[in-house]
Amino acid sequence: MRAEQVGKGEALANWFDGRVGLFKMGKAQLRKVFPDHWSYLIGEIALYTFIIIILTGVYLTMFFEPSMREVVYDGTYRPLNGVRMSEAYESALNISFDVRGGLLMRQIHHWAAILFVASMLVHMMRTFFNGAFRKPREINWLSGAGLLILGMFDGFLGYSLPDDLLSGTGMRFLEGAILSVPLVGTYLVFFIFGGQFPGEIIIPRLFTFHVLLLPGIMLGLLALHMILLVYHKHTQHMGPGKKNMNIVGPPLWPVYVAKSGGFFFLVFGVNVVMSAIAQVNPVWLYGPYRPDRVSTDAQPDWYMGFSEGLIRLMPGWEINLWGHTLALGVFIPLMVFPVVLLIIWLYPFLEAWITGDRREHHFNERPRNSPSRTAFGAAWMALYAVLLAAGGNDLIATHFDLSLNAITWTCRIAFFVLPAIVFIITKRWCIGLQRRDREKVLHGRETGIIKRLSHGEYVELHEPLTQAERYTLTAHDQQDPLEPPAEIDEAGVPRKASRRHKLRVRLSRSYFGDRGQIPKATVEEYRRHQAEHEPHEEREPTH
Repeated sequence: MRAEQVGKGEALANWFDGRVGLFKMGKAQLRKVFPDHWSYLIGEIALYTFIIIILTGVYLTMFFEPSMREVVYDGTYRPLNGVRMSEAYESALNISFDVRGGLLMRQIHHWAAILFVASMLVHMMRTFFNGAFRKPREINWLSGAGLLILGMFDGFLGYSLPDDLLSGTGMRFLEGAILSVPLVGTYLVFFIFGGQFPGEIIIPRLFTFHVLLLPGIMLGLLALHMILLVYHKHTQHMGPGKKNMNIVGPPLWPVYVAKSGGFFFLVFGVNVVMSAIAQVNPVWLYGPYRPDRVSTDAQPDWYMGFSEGLIRLMPGWEINLWGHTLALGVFIPLMVFPVVLLIIWLYPFLEAWITGDRREHHFNERPRNSPSRTAFGAAWMALYAVLLAAGGNDLIATHFDLSLNAITWTCRIAFFVLPAIVFIITKRWCIGLQRRDREKVLHGRETGIIKRLSHGEYVELHEPLTQAERYTLTAHDQQDPLEPPAEIDEAGVPRKASRRHKLRVRLSRSYFGDRGQIPKATVEEYRRHQAEHEPHEEREPTH
């Protein structure tokens, strides 16, 4: 009996399935459920812009010449004809004016990099404020933060490649920062630049790091991030039918795949439109880099602006020790630079140490239900904003006709004062919202309708919340603060608590004590309140 005839495509699929089990594996994965919420699209924007960066980067790599060999330009852009420049800068001009679609590709590549870092930062803060970094997702948090930081540095290397006057000024900035490192700064500069700045090998080295090393590491981190996302499943917002160990939402196939695919083309289209109408990094206007010149309005891309702000805020302190000069005005900002990133990157481990919580968490926590964490994140954002403003203090001064020194001193004061103010205000704000949620659960929603009772009293009618709304407002966990150990143990011997434990107790009280959260309404309180207040509205007053 002859076997049933099958098409070539189906035969090929059967061949692969017989060797790697694609159908069985795919069937299990395609039915995975993903929660549906708009905030999850931020992470997808980061993923899709990264794909756009890879695609456009491959195209640009075919035409870019990563060489510092000097040539005399004689090309389409006539204002630079006869000017000596590096081959890297010449190839950037050729891509912009002579390669079909080259300028659009450069624009798409640059805008995609800006959007990638922006969406990564917003996605990271969404994860932070929702508490989605808690067990078992600490490694996923670290991989995501690693992607963000590597993306920032890869972007810096990318816009340094054309060897124009603007990017060269940024490289000069980097050289000065490295030179400020005591003892080994000069050796590091000679190692990185291959001799006296700018050397002859820095562009080829940047090219290797930009197109090979850092993207390779980022692809590995992205794969780890996605694998852990599938393994741990997505976090979800609290609501009816949702539990800590289940997921409510549409399946991956066909619903999520269709929506996600459409969203990819939407992101790609918006990126192309931005690139077509909004000019970014016009290297031909700056001219080639020369060590004896500096460009005006020299500003890095926004995500590296906080490093510029650190330098501009720091006074130009110098000290001389044993015949050596220490440029503290540059070295101290160089040391603070990684701290700004690490304090938010490593925060989940600080919170886990304070709470001692070892449970698995698969719910997104409302920011108001963790006032201290939300206030910490808001304070970090305020610090970042101050540094960005300080990095552009000259532009603020010229555009708004303000004193440069006044702006600098304002940012210096705000660097220390504003995060503390934002922390206090945000924490009080969250506690106020918690109190409002408690009142809504007990009293219901205000209707604005005033009713006069039979004994003359006027009251506002409240509409009771639905059971689903009450569940959403009360389903979160609230921890009790840690208690300090007894001063005397069971044997009557004085007990000395370590400073580390005392610090942990104080932080725990700040997080979960009377000033750290408002106790949520319990079932008993709700029933007691209903019994005491509802009949009272209809009763005549007794004398």
